[in-house]
Amino acid sequence: MARERVVLAYSGGLDTSVMVPWIGEKYNLDVIAFTVDLGQGEDIEKIRHKAQKTGAVDAVALDARNLFIDCFVWPALMAGAMYEGKYPLATALGRPLIAKLMVDVAREKGAKAVAHGCTGKGNDQVRFDVTFQTLAPDLRIIAPVREWKWTRDEEIKFAQKHDIPVEAKIESPYSIDQNIFGRSCEAGVLEDPWDEPPEGAYAWTTDPLKAPNEPVYVEIDFEHGRPVGLDGKKIDGVALLEQLNDLGGKHGVGRIDHVENRLVGIKSREVYEAPAAIILHEAHRELETLCLSKPSQRFKTLVSQEYADIIYNGLWFSAFHQDLFQFVLSNQRYVTGLVRVKLYKGKATVVGRKSEYSLYSKKLATYESGDQFDHDAAKGFIRLHGLGQQTQAHVQLLKDGRGFDLPGLLRHEK
Repeated sequence: MARERVVLAYSGGLDTSVMVPWIGEKYNLDVIAFTVDLGQGEDIEKIRHKAQKTGAVDAVALDARNLFIDCFVWPALMAGAMYEGKYPLATALGRPLIAKLMVDVAREKGAKAVAHGCTGKGNDQVRFDVTFQTLAPDLRIIAPVREWKWTRDEEIKFAQKHDIPVEAKIESPYSIDQNIFGRSCEAGVLEDPWDEPPEGAYAWTTDPLKAPNEPVYVEIDFEHGRPVGLDGKKIDGVALLEQLNDLGGKHGVGRIDHVENRLVGIKSREVYEAPAAIILHEAHRELETLCLSKPSQRFKTLVSQEYADIIYNGLWFSAFHQDLFQFVLSNQRYVTGLVRVKLYKGKATVVGRKSEYSLYSKKLATYESGDQFDHDAAKGFIRLHGLGQQTQAHVQLLKDGRGFDLPGLLRHEK
């Protein structure tokens, strides 16, 4: 009798390779390995073949880079989503897409369960499980790493017992995850937030002190909040991010040292590298200063925080996200233009921006000849602007000759 099947998120590393026979023994299920390319720089076909040699009854490898960028990365950029103002959410954006694609494979292959290699302490388990439960509540969820209590040596022994090839390499002291939008690094010496991250924690970026002594400039085209071109040439999302990651990394741009609040209730020290994300967020935010009205720009900051929390907390497939994204689409309809960014010694600095939809008027802003601002109107405006404060001060704060207490100053007792 044929066994039921489970779709496993398969990376080809020790953990997920061991999971293939372990799930078969523990749950009496056949494993379909699923590998997706989000720009992490690995050969997914090689990984797919390894899964088959490891014992998977089927193995699926999918290039989802364009889907990831167009439907996850760009919406987050348009929303200005930076978790706690620092983290561009690269890993967090990838998880709901992987989970969604796993559900698609499970339906196509008739699988009854899905499995992932997340730990019981991290955020990724939430992002996977919540997405599974939302899109396919009938599928069983298996998370082997949450169940077993193995050491690495025990995993290696299990692998050898089942003829699973274990690569002979020095184990990294860090836990690494990466895709085309960013790289995360944690654990090891990084667990002490007092210690400066060693150079070995970085892989994408040059030490800013060793970066070129001459700056480089890059011009980014945006249409409706989306990046569409570099230096005057139209370019697709994959090539755009790859070029900015390479260029920004060479100039030390994109290093982030963040003590963040995890969803599971603990603080965690994370080191991120995201050259393209940092450059694009800086450029996009500056273009918004030209194209958005004051109240729209101010309100957008609230939406950006909510949007970042939705992504970080694994709630991508929620009605609230759909509601917020409709605001973002409307908010970004005039965010079209060109931004010039200077990359130098770890910094991405916007030094120029222009747009056919710019609300900036030099004729109104200038102090030189050609000034069209109505200076005579200022006196009346100021009078009306301060009228409420003036009325309250007369009636309440300064009544009967009382002075005005300056807020925040300590009173000295006599």
